Amino acid sequence: AIWSELLGVEQVGRADNFFELGGHSLLAVRMAERLRQQGYQLVIRHLFSQITLAELAETLIVQAAGAESEIPANRIPANCQHITPEMLPLVSLDQKAIDVIGQTVDGGVTNIQDIYPLAPLQEGILFHHLLEQQGDPYVTRVVQSFQNEADITTFITALQHVIQRHDILRTAVVWDGLETPVQVVWRKAPVVLHALAADELDDADKVDNVAVRLCQHFDPAHTRMDIQRAPMIEAYKVADPAQERWLLCFLLHHLCNDHTTLELLIEEVQAYISGREAELPKPLPFRNFVAQTTLNANQEAHLNYFRTLLGDVDEPCDPFGLQAAGDDAHVEATHVVITDDVAQTIRVLSRRFSISPAALFHLAWGVVVQRATGQDDVVFGTVLFGRMAGGDGADRVLGMFLNTLPLRLALADTSVESALMQTQQRLAELLEHEHTSLALAQQCSGLSNHTPLFSSLLNYRYQGGSAQTAADQETLGTLEVAAENTNYPLTVAVNDIVDGGFSLDIHISPRLSGERVGSMLTVALAELVGALSVPSDQPVSQLNILADAERDLVLNQFNQTETTFPDDTCLHTLIEAQVAR
Repeated sequence: AIWSELLGVEQVGRADNFFELGGHSLLAVRMAERLRQQGYQLVIRHLFSQITLAELAETLIVQAAGAESEIPANRIPANCQHITPEMLPLVSLDQKAIDVIGQTVDGGVTNIQDIYPLAPLQEGILFHHLLEQQGDPYVTRVVQSFQNEADITTFITALQHVIQRHDILRTAVVWDGLETPVQVVWRKAPVVLHALAADELDDADKVDNVAVRLCQHFDPAHTRMDIQRAPMIEAYKVADPAQERWLLCFLLHHLCNDHTTLELLIEEVQAYISGREAELPKPLPFRNFVAQTTLNANQEAHLNYFRTLLGDVDEPCDPFGLQAAGDDAHVEATHVVITDDVAQTIRVLSRRFSISPAALFHLAWGVVVQRATGQDDVVFGTVLFGRMAGGDGADRVLGMFLNTLPLRLALADTSVESALMQTQQRLAELLEHEHTSLALAQQCSGLSNHTPLFSSLLNYRYQGGSAQTAADQETLGTLEVAAENTNYPLTVAVNDIVDGGFSLDIHISPRLSGERVGSMLTVALAELVGALSVPSDQPVSQLNILADAERDLVLNQFNQTETTFPDDTCLHTLIEAQVAR
């Protein structure tokens, strides 16, 4: 009944396999939340191991009353003039540290709503923010176009309402003078709209497209944000008279948002603009997620899992020689569309093997990494949704829920089908540990703490997961650019599009070619689905990753080594002549 409500009875009538219906992370979170409201607990990894909804239903656990852990309430009263350590149940701070934090907030202590620790991935993002001197790879740029300047004012007004609704959008991160960084929720955090002139933008004499120049002007390679002030959102407007429009660029820091949060934020802005704000659900605090990941963390279980998984890894996995530490953090993006026939076959195979399409893409990337490193045991990062066990209303809470963890695949002497099942199992296992910090996982390997395990990252994400519609598009504005980044020299973002297609966004160091890496992945994917489409024990080692032109280049053009030698001269005479020369 819950599944029918989420997808519609007509769709559910066609099949009962979660993945056959195109089920994805956000949908899974919503189902888990509905079940929780009915008194049942869904173990998320069972979504990846049970074939039908009937089998999945048999795995449900009846929750005892009060089984969920109690999250300590925020004890800072309104108009509080003096915050004491006892008012902060989620973090241990002495009075001196609290006073230091108060000095960083506009309006002082009275403008502090809450203080609590960082979530696991936030810790990693802060580390890279502090490490970079010139720019920040975790600045997200969103450029939208509007017909009139007044529409931008309307948008910013609606955005301010959304910021006031959600604590994470009024959050700053403070670390100076503290033993451990904390996030501080401001009660009021107005977003400031800055005006720019088109001739102030980069490459004014080279590029006519103002939207492209606006995005380049705020390139993360040289753009930084003051994350010790809230909101971690900046807004800039510029006229584009050639196109008879206005452009708005707003910058968001990944410390306060992930891809789902960005979609939900735009959706709520749209609701305010169209006068439907009363329909929005009650906002839920990000502090609840932080409390769950800190108070309920089973560190011993996490350590045992990653020690077993990574304990014998003594060599970093750096495809194409790209190192996670020391390489230029600047990357260039390449967009690749997966052909319709391959996309349809991926959906068919997902139904046949009762797996997520994500497993096929992870395995395909594992094959590319294997060829690009010469290692049979490959390790690369995978981005976890983070909302699977995110607690009450996790499908609607704004904030940074994502986490990055290592995925290890053993591809030596294994068939394609066995490798696929292994990939699915490993992804399911990681869900049990999705809030483990990457630093802790790294410590469980055989590498030193100063040597990163991997330098490539795969981010499987769903496009169109929120309820955002195209209504009121003229007032809301048309999305021109939405650019997200990581600190890795090689990132593959897989877009699972709501209409059934797939595409790739390859972000790679400019020393290498995104087109060639994208071609390798698409060839590996096509080879993989071809091998899985018929009964076969074909080993992974026989899969090709080179397109015909690339293969000809490597095998033939690079090997044109024939040269003319005199056939009436002995070899030792040629050697003597070479020595003389």
